[in-house]
Amino acid sequence: MSYDFLLTSLIVVVSPGIGVLYTLAAGLSRGPRASIIAAFGCTLGIVPHMAAAIFGLAALLHTSALAFQTLKYLGVAYLLYMAWMTLKESGALKVEPDQGARPALKVIGQAILLNLLNPKLSIFFFAFLPQFVSTNEAAPLARMLELSGVFMAMTFAVFVLYGLFAAAIRAHVISRPQVLIWMRRAFAGAFAALGLKLALAER
Repeated sequence: MSYDFLLTSLIVVVSPGIGVLYTLAAGLSRGPRASIIAAFGCTLGIVPHMAAAIFGLAALLHTSALAFQTLKYLGVAYLLYMAWMTLKESGALKVEPDQGARPALKVIGQAILLNLLNPKLSIFFFAFLPQFVSTNEAAPLARMLELSGVFMAMTFAVFVLYGLFAAAIRAHVISRPQVLIWMRRAFAGAFAALGLKLALAER
């Protein structure tokens, strides 16, 4: 495992994005258990993109404008939906007294959808993974699976840290209604901004 791969992966994982935002929202609204579940769901959401990259399916998104645009706008619509629901106090940042109130499958399902409906991830891995597989590699598929596994483990670990941090300050946030209102607006704005960024993305 090269140092370059580990460093590049860490930079990618730590950079705030859709998954980080969702995990933070889960920790703030429902506590540590929900943040870990959200981190797990976001990590699972990477699997289809990595599989697409490994087996060459990402090439379709790269060459087909229709496929790329279709998946992209589905992702944009879902992010805007998340923003709207967050503002309505019934989305990712809905504070529930019972920290386990929301079913785990629902949290995981939302997390997977957020990552799944982002075609840029498939193309990112399509360009990213092969750079760290030598042309002389005896088993390139096994090597890409190994790199993918390491990337997913790093994603889960970093997202859990983000989520647990959010959960740790949860009590301070929910005990101040005005702070919670501004947090909700900030998260809704962030979801909307990510949707706009995705809408403007090119192949």
